[in-house]
Amino acid sequence: MPLDFQQPFTERTPRVVNAGKLKRAQARRKAKAFLAEGENAVEAAVATGAATDLFVTEAAAERFEEIVRAAGYMDVYTHAITEKAADSLADAVTSTGIFAVCRPVLWTVPKIMKGRPKLVAVCVETNDPGNAGTIIRIADAVGADAVIFAGDTVDPEAPKVVRSTAGSLFHIPVARDRDVRRVIGQIEDAGLSTFATTMDGEVNLAAPGETLAQPTAWLFGNEAHGLSDDILAAARMSSLSPCASLPNSHAVGCASVSPGAARFTSPSMVVAKVDSPASSICPMTRRTSRSRATGM
Repeated sequence: MPLDFQQPFTERTPRVVNAGKLKRAQARRKAKAFLAEGENAVEAAVATGAATDLFVTEAAAERFEEIVRAAGYMDVYTHAITEKAADSLADAVTSTGIFAVCRPVLWTVPKIMKGRPKLVAVCVETNDPGNAGTIIRIADAVGADAVIFAGDTVDPEAPKVVRSTAGSLFHIPVARDRDVRRVIGQIEDAGLSTFATTMDGEVNLAAPGETLAQPTAWLFGNEAHGLSDDILAAARMSSLSPCASLPNSHAVGCASVSPGAARFTSPSMVVAKVDSPASSICPMTRRTSRSRATGM
């Protein structure tokens, strides 16, 4: 059915008002829904069946015609809205004019572990929405099996996180659990080795050998404080460093995984061209004494 832009929804229309409330965490929990904004996120939401409602301005309907058409095929309720209505829904400074109300897409940690993942990113107390979204996007791009947010983290379904994932939130399993130790326990019970990133490690990921040939979960710390000592101690095997010693002019990613796995690179874990010593900015890792019954 063609959209009627002669009588579009305004910023005062109840459906628009209710959708706008989803920018707040409490409203998302109550409604059991969240809001996706922008071409990539909305396209992925529609394609994967997560979207229930689509809101689009006249200009956006023309620009994103294929998304609007796909929404029709997927039986997504599609609503014409005014530019002011779009502004009321937008979390970004500049609105693209296209939004989708979505069903919750977060997984539980046990459900992820049932899939026998080989590579998992665990974000411990990640607070920055942009960083959280970037990690999800990168994990999806490199072929990781899941991303888990552990502890007091940002909500993965918050508007800026969703937008920063560029659609990857709908492609890769993502979970959130406030109990970090429980998450680590569930991961290790599933047979994955836990590796914690820190500044004083011993393993250089430029040549990790066979260290990473096994199923692995990477623990990434808070942007400001990294991983706490108790979390580092809880990691079963080791912490890893992408660069124990590199020339100051070199730029490297935060982690490179052995053949058959992948590479992680996040904004908080990239060594760029700087004047300060590489060791002062490069995440490094150390071998811990914890393992399974082997006592390694």
